[in-house]
Amino acid sequence: MLTLYNTPVSVYGIKTRILLRHKGLKREEQLPPGGYGSAAYKKVVPSGNVPALIDDGLLIADSEAIAEYIEERYPDPPMMPTGLAARAKARELSRFHDTRLEPEVRALFRVVSPNRHDAVHAARQAEAINARLGQLAILVDRRGQERGGSGPSLRSDAVPLLLADCGYPATFAWIDALDSALDLSIDWPGAVSAYRWMLDEQDAVSVTMAGYGAVIREWIAKQ
Repeated sequence: MLTLYNTPVSVYGIKTRILLRHKGLKREEQLPPGGYGSAAYKKVVPSGNVPALIDDGLLIADSEAIAEYIEERYPDPPMMPTGLAARAKARELSRFHDTRLEPEVRALFRVVSPNRHDAVHAARQAEAINARLGQLAILVDRRGQERGGSGPSLRSDAVPLLLADCGYPATFAWIDALDSALDLSIDWPGAVSAYRWMLDEQDAVSVTMAGYGAVIREWIAKQ
């Protein structure tokens, strides 16, 4: 049995939950002892990160490292394409979420509270998010990712969901919620909307994401 340290609102926790559900792996989920970032939790997970995974005594505390470990340790069903180029493009898509899109969204958390609202910062981040969504549209354009396209095929019947996909559903949900709360005027490119719809059709995504929007809204309300 896998043990997953997580918090209900964590984007990267949802990313890992989607991965584990798609793999059909059972887990025991626990809140960080003493709370996220606490000294008690850091005695268990030195970095203090969530999620953190324990598998047969092995502790891994980084969602990307967890994903790659799970793919190698439990290879069926596969969540990486075959072929050097396609695997590189899948990693590019995954890193784009973790290092480009999600940080721009997270930068809005500090101005959600009415007491700390900063219209200039919110507008600047909305512009940055729209720019990132435009870049993502190029990465996920299906014309370059299907058999017969000009680019490497990332998905097939055997690989309908990639490791790289798992972080996006939660971040998309955050964008929706923050757009509603802060009136960001987010522009969703057609290719990104199609990608989002494709992800939502995956059972691991739809089941894991059920109720997450309410968790986000509750977090926003508490700010």
